[in-house]
Amino acid sequence: MAAFMKDYDAQAYAALRIVCGFLFLFHGTSKLFGFPTPAPSEAPAFILYSAGPIELIGGVLVMIGLFTRWSAFICSGTMAVAYWVGHGYKALLPIVNHGELAVLYCFAFLYIAARGPGIWSVDGGS
Repeated sequence: MAAFMKDYDAQAYAALRIVCGFLFLFHGTSKLFGFPTPAPSEAPAFILYSAGPIELIGGVLVMIGLFTRWSAFICSGTMAVAYWVGHGYKALLPIVNHGELAVLYCFAFLYIAARGPGIWSVDGGS
């Protein structure tokens, strides 16, 4: 890490965790409630009603830092499945099959699961 950022490692990680969770929860509200945008019309109901709650509840839990490791791990797995079910069959590379967001969420949540809640979390610390 750059020397000028070394003192802000914990805060930068907390911001990553909070923002990832915040953005992810709106994928769930979109699928379940049509807010702030309606869910894609081509998405099957079983996808909407299985991924939606994971995105909504998992996003909130990761954002506030409660049961962070398990929540982030489940969210990561959900995004891995989303990539292969929704994008991977079209083409292998995410730039070609439009699966970049699923890949980024998958690995961001995997990192959060490995690192834990950090500061500014309900779980508080470790």
